[in-house]
Amino acid sequence: MSPEFRRDDALAPDVVEWVAPGIRRILCANPGPFTWRGTNTYLIGRGDVAVLDPGPADEAHRAAILAAVAGERVRHILVSHTHRDHSPGAAPLAAATGAEMLGFGPHLTPAAEGEGGDHDFLPDRRLSDGEAVEGDGWRLIALHTPGHCANHLCFALEADPALAPAGVLFSADHVMAWSTSVVSPPDGDMADYMRSLERVAARGDRLLLPGHGPAHDDPAPFIAALLAHRREREARVLEALRAADRPVHAAELVPPVYGPVLEQRLVPAAARSLLAHLLKLTADGKATPEGDGFRAL
Repeated sequence: MSPEFRRDDALAPDVVEWVAPGIRRILCANPGPFTWRGTNTYLIGRGDVAVLDPGPADEAHRAAILAAVAGERVRHILVSHTHRDHSPGAAPLAAATGAEMLGFGPHLTPAAEGEGGDHDFLPDRRLSDGEAVEGDGWRLIALHTPGHCANHLCFALEADPALAPAGVLFSADHVMAWSTSVVSPPDGDMADYMRSLERVAARGDRLLLPGHGPAHDDPAPFIAALLAHRREREARVLEALRAADRPVHAAELVPPVYGPVLEQRLVPAAARSLLAHLLKLTADGKATPEGDGFRAL
């Protein structure tokens, strides 16, 4: 079962889009194979504002954020997770506004391991699962959703109906309409990701506002398709592992699992995702490490 992705997003970089009367989106000009057209920064509230995911340390983007909140007070800067396309912009924005930086915590993977981590981010206050951040007419509930990154948070919005509709979830990189999320060990963990995805599926949210790409206004069938897609891929990984009947590396499984249509530039990321599946299969007792590869049990 393949998810139906949505990639139509006409917002220009550093232009303010009103998603709802109390929610604004500003797109950073940092496009790429894993960021799509760039990182979404959200401004939540009016007059009393929280900034979610200020993006990379990009001067033009920071200027666009500051211009958008001119005459307002930025009280909170929220960081969904510590990847370099989301959190490095927090400290310069805090210096410009005096706002408090909030997140689950610093990056959890050592600097010598993983890739793409922002090891400089240190929140002024750490948010635990279920903790609330409040402003004038709105309340954000932090949901710890590890998988894409160990310190990943989604934020559920509770707001005055005049500011936003019910059922809004800022899903960051956990659920995106344009693509599946990258799950790359050691920052990423497939077992955690599947549990977090099931948690979000059970919420029944009506609108997902992701870290990249457009919003999704019909989350339930889309998240169900994402779950089915990951389960089908895991089954193909196990089938390919059994067919090999020897220890194999994750990279060797890319052709039989993904097929010949995968773009060459995406092969390394695909191999990392398959490694995440292999580690999950190992934890589930269906595979075992052998030498520098894995063998089916």
